[in-house]
Amino acid sequence: MEISELFWNADANQLRQGYKEEKEVFVCLLCGEQVEKGLIYPEDNVLYEAERYMKRHIETEHGSVFHYLIGLNKKLTGLTDHQNSLLRLFYEGKNDAEIQSELNIGSASTIRNHRFVLKEKERQAKIFLTMMELLKEKDDHAPTFLPLHKNATMVDDRYNITTEEQQEVEKKFFLAGIDGPLVKFPKKEKQKLATLRVIIKRFELERIYSEKEINEVLKNVYADFVTLRRYLIEYGFLDRKDDGSAYWVKN
Repeated sequence: MEISELFWNADANQLRQGYKEEKEVFVCLLCGEQVEKGLIYPEDNVLYEAERYMKRHIETEHGSVFHYLIGLNKKLTGLTDHQNSLLRLFYEGKNDAEIQSELNIGSASTIRNHRFVLKEKERQAKIFLTMMELLKEKDDHAPTFLPLHKNATMVDDRYNITTEEQQEVEKKFFLAGIDGPLVKFPKKEKQKLATLRVIIKRFELERIYSEKEINEVLKNVYADFVTLRRYLIEYGFLDRKDDGSAYWVKN
């Protein structure tokens, strides 16, 4: 659900491959799946050693690292919808004329200009990344911000929350602890988000819930469970079928 600290702390090479090597395991940076070293993993009559099996996991579960990253909220990638579409087509190996025809925009030379703009964005990103890495060595007062969840919506100042602020909200609105009931649903958007971060942990990943099951879980949190359900969907924590027959944690 949330993009993990492992993801945010990974270097460029680790992000490109989609996993990180630790002492005893390989860890998928995209979902947290772990593969133990020294074991052989059978699948479809093929035997895989641990690192190759992790690569296989990324292929089967995420398509590719590129597809995972391009699917992130545009507030996280910094891409416009148009740039997103172009990058997808570039990744698929389409030439400029094919892209121009598929998107029905300008001419092949227009696509070349878009390539140039994206190259400039890459150069700027490299410089900015280097500056931020150098800043880490000097800035001893930087607070620890909570990571965004992958499907975060309306990414703005309400997501500007530190670990300390999250803990303060939890103490204020969950007097019996984070496994207990919600005292009241906050009015401030940042505090709403902080409480939703707590509530979503009561649901299981990769499980399909009926609306009744969702309501039963939320009733144990707060009397106005309909409001909680609406905000969990609005903020991108839960998703559902259009007819409300099935709900699940967005991942």
